[in-house]
Amino acid sequence: MLLLNKQPGIEVIGSAFTGESLLNQLPNMEIDILLLDVHLPDIGEEELLKKIREIQPGLKILYLTIMRGTRYIHKLLKYDIQGYLLKNTNIAELTNALETVAGGNKFFSKEINILDTNQDFRNTVTIEDKKVDEILSKREIEVLTLICKEYSNSEIAKKLFLSVSTVETHRKNLIAKLGVNNTVGLVKFALKNKLIE
Repeated sequence: MLLLNKQPGIEVIGSAFTGESLLNQLPNMEIDILLLDVHLPDIGEEELLKKIREIQPGLKILYLTIMRGTRYIHKLLKYDIQGYLLKNTNIAELTNALETVAGGNKFFSKEINILDTNQDFRNTVTIEDKKVDEILSKREIEVLTLICKEYSNSEIAKKLFLSVSTVETHRKNLIAKLGVNNTVGLVKFALKNKLIE
């Protein structure tokens, strides 16, 4: 945020770390663009978008996230977001994205393949040119491997000394990150990338 404030023509006028905080501030904020993280700790992304649209229907929204799956992106496009940018972007691309969205256009990271929104993206994975460890954390790879070996959430939790809710969160994040629809999609990804045999 400090870096953004130093860019010509850009002023950061507020920040929020939870959905509740954002929704409380939003009615009294006059902003051009909302820079939003996909995952907030207290609310799902679709529920949050619905509430944002109720408060400020025409607000321009630019997502900044680690999620690359096109299925995930197209779920958000239903709520008329204006952009989707990966968190590994540099300040120049972020500034360009903000200027593009401010000018009434949409901006999507070049690393994401935004295709025809009428297609079915449930089994689309758009990270073939990336190494697995650039996309997933070490813990996510461990969880994915155990899922593919048909361990239940409770069994994975015991094996990795995690809570069941943490394992469930990892499973949800894996599905979202990889742009798959279910466990079968996770297994296909693991096989393709030789995480299992």
